[in-house]
Order: sequence, then C-alpha cells, then structure tokens
Amino acid sequence: MTTRQLDKRQWPTFFDGVTRMLEGERAEIEVVSLRLGDQVEAEWLPLLGIAYDSKDDIVEVALDGLDHLIPKPREIYVEDGAQGLLALEIVDADDVRQIIKLRDPLALPAPARASGSRRT
Repeated sequence: MTTRQLDKRQWPTFFDGVTRMLEGERAEIEVVSLRLGDQVEAEWLPLLGIAYDSKDDIVEVALDGLDHLIPKPREIYVEDGAQGLLALEIVDADDVRQIIKLRDPLALPAPARASGSRRT
C-alpha cells in the first residue's frame, strides 16, 4: 500500500475520475478528532459520487441516503493498494480527519429458478 498527498490543484480532476471509477462501490466514513473521538458517520453505503467545489471550498461525499459535507479541506491523502484506491483521508481546517474507506459492492448470487410444476 502507498499513501500520497494530493496537491490542491488536482482535487477537482481527481474526484471527477474517482466518481466515474467507483460509482456503486460501498463506502464507510469515519470522522476522527480529539474533541469528538472516533465516530462512524456511514457504514458501507453505495457511493454516488465525490466532488470538490472550489468556489465554496467544500468536499461533498454523496452516498445512498447521506450527503456528507467537509468544509474547508486542508489536506487530502489517497491510499492505493494492488487493486486500486482503498481509502481517502481528508483533513479540514479544524484538524478533523474524515476517512473514507472503499470496498467493492457485494456480489449477490443469481436467484435460483423455482422448481416444480409450471402453470399453463
């Protein structure tokens, strides 16, 4: 695994690409700060998109049923593994760390065909 820091100029383009690649994968958001401790904001919800709005200086993480906003991001770190992007860590102006962990959606087996007699 490797961790790298993104330059602020890269943020909009990076998140556009991430959204296209990861849409539908499941994400967990953990918020870590000295004042609040560790809190899980979302547990493995489908990811709809991640965007950085430079005008309002905010990162938006859109999950199915949750819109998580991170105002005034100061640093963004990316953790890559052999199979691609594993996690993002976004540090805001108050030194609160928002950790977004990613995993593939669960592959459900195909429904079994019903056996027995057919109606005609």
